[in-house]
Amino acid sequence: MTAIRLLLVDDDPLVRAGLSLMMGGADDIEIVGEAADGAEAEALVDRTRPDVVLMDIRMPTVDGLTATERLRAREDAPQVVVLTTFHADEQVLRALRVGAAGFVLKDTPPAEILAAVRRVAAGDPVLSPTVTRQLMRHAVGTAADTRRTRARERLAALNDREREVAVAVGRGLANAAIATGLFMSVATVKTHVSRILAKLDLNNRVQIALLAYDAGLLEEEREER
Repeated sequence: MTAIRLLLVDDDPLVRAGLSLMMGGADDIEIVGEAADGAEAEALVDRTRPDVVLMDIRMPTVDGLTATERLRAREDAPQVVVLTTFHADEQVLRALRVGAAGFVLKDTPPAEILAAVRRVAAGDPVLSPTVTRQLMRHAVGTAADTRRTRARERLAALNDREREVAVAVGRGLANAAIATGLFMSVATVKTHVSRILAKLDLNNRVQIALLAYDAGLLEEEREER
């Protein structure tokens, strides 16, 4: 089994040391480097080619938001999991909008941080349905009318089935649950998700969820029930 190549980014050397000690003990994870800010992280990504970057948000020089956006814009972009101290901080939402695959709290138990890295490396977002709903409520509360209009314009590119899948993703459902709810195979769900990402020029299903909430699709679904 090929080890997951992990880059640690945090401006606090003690935090980096703790993460390195914790993550380095896993047989399936290889720590390929450590960085103290976003600029250093970008340079290290060029040299080490990590699969996953564990990225602090608040850092001097180049912060985690800027670094995440730059990394996710690359053709061979690594997955990014942001480190934060708040569940529904506006900066977390911004990180998700620019392509982060999820987030973990800095006081998260070690086993859960390891699980998050493994999930992201496998292509799964690190957001439980409960946390997704919490974040989405915050996103809706802070979204302007112009954001809703733009989201609806972008989603107009989807056909009806893709729109249903986008709503299910917005609810925080995994592929298996979406397949059961929409009476299709898991493989078909994956195909629809891939097409949605391509049509809307999105990085991951977290961004699908944010767009669905911005457009008000989740509110419409609740009203129809």
